[in-house]
Amino acid sequence: MHKKISIIGSGFSSLAASCYLAKAGNHVTIYEKNETIGGRARQLKKEGFTFDIGPTWYWMPDVFELFFADFGKQPSEYYQLIKLNPAYQVYFAKNDSITIEDTLQKICAAFEKEERGSSIKLQKFISKAQSNYNIAIKDLVYRPGVSPFELVTPATLKKINQFFSTISKDVRKEFSNPKLVSILEFPVLFLGAKASNTPSFYSFMNYADFGLGTFHPKNGMYSVILAMKSLAEELGVTIKTNQNIEKIITENKVAKGIIANGKTILSDIILSGADYHHTETLLDQQDRQYSETYWGKKIFAPSSLLFYVGFDKKIKNVEHHTLFFDVDFEAHAKSIYDTPEWPEDPLFYASFPSKTDENAAPDGKEAGIFLIPLAPGLTDIPELREEYFEKIMSRFEKITMQEVKKNIILKESFCVNDFIDQYNSYKGNAYGLANTLLQTAFLRPKLKSKKVKGLYFTGQLSVPGPGVPPSLISGKLVAQLIEKNTIQTR
Repeated sequence: MHKKISIIGSGFSSLAASCYLAKAGNHVTIYEKNETIGGRARQLKKEGFTFDIGPTWYWMPDVFELFFADFGKQPSEYYQLIKLNPAYQVYFAKNDSITIEDTLQKICAAFEKEERGSSIKLQKFISKAQSNYNIAIKDLVYRPGVSPFELVTPATLKKINQFFSTISKDVRKEFSNPKLVSILEFPVLFLGAKASNTPSFYSFMNYADFGLGTFHPKNGMYSVILAMKSLAEELGVTIKTNQNIEKIITENKVAKGIIANGKTILSDIILSGADYHHTETLLDQQDRQYSETYWGKKIFAPSSLLFYVGFDKKIKNVEHHTLFFDVDFEAHAKSIYDTPEWPEDPLFYASFPSKTDENAAPDGKEAGIFLIPLAPGLTDIPELREEYFEKIMSRFEKITMQEVKKNIILKESFCVNDFIDQYNSYKGNAYGLANTLLQTAFLRPKLKSKKVKGLYFTGQLSVPGPGVPPSLISGKLVAQLIEKNTIQTR
């Protein structure tokens, strides 16, 4: 008998799960709190400018291809993908930057220019990272985090030492140039942790970076959300917006439905792609798996201070993705993970989608997204947002050798309070739960509730972890788990 399934939230993981569950013949309805779908991956359109509010990097294209292939589709049927060249640029000071191009051969040449002999070391490092990628993406991440034995395979046993060393140790063992070190440690920021706390095995992110490359979906990452929405609706999924979930109804430890906008909606299965901690607050105390103490001890990925800026001219000396590592990397990381506070001198990232996509800004103008990683839970007031905007824009002008502040015609910001208000995000985190050794696979919050039958979770606080590709995978994993448990109870 097919089930009536209610899904809370409409981010990547929820949309992915809805497709698999509908394909299996279930009656699936998504309930989204906000006016538009997409969760953290929503879009801001204003005065002719278009900004991705959340994710702006399209990595691991094979994961997207696998998702659509599960439904006999291809991404190209829904959106156009552009491979970026260069992938990104990293500034270390005025007139001092390294450009990461679109092939490993070109990247090796850039490394060799900075540090003699580094190209040979890089090829070995990426070869090892590719091996890890093949094991992780083709096998490990598609396991539901139910048992520690999921990590035990002939392939992983050969790499067991990589789970007890770190990315930072591996990189610094081979490379002495601080610029190259920072570039190689950068990709694990997508996993939400410091390189010194991230197991060596996660070097597969370096292969995603240098081996597979960086892409841009035409019209932004939101075009992927719209593609998944189209697919879901083709499969029969109903999507409802402006639906505030007030409670998850249980009876004798069994999920029975939800209350949305004061209305009771009975369901056979509840799946939440919303913030895991918030979802449990929708349950009575006795039905919650994890205490406030549990969440308080977890290492969360950063929050962010984001600015969406429209300029009345084209910006020079930057690429589509540009990183500004002109200050102390370690000091900023410490302010996020060790002693949570606003960083004195923040690193920041800037994205200019209109460099690639003419639809992102009016003719002759530029759309810019600026991001400062922050510790979750910080005090967020307008005065601090303005102070930090001034800090990074002054540095931006100096490093890129141009005046831009006087050319700003549009500016919106998004920070800790907005993550809490719009996504019910725990302490305003932006990326979920960090992928440290003790927060990997079966050690993460479970996809299936241990206390309430028929209640499931998906997304970046669960398995396999933070990031867009892992969110797609999380949706598939939880759908498989639901189907498996449904079959067992028939």
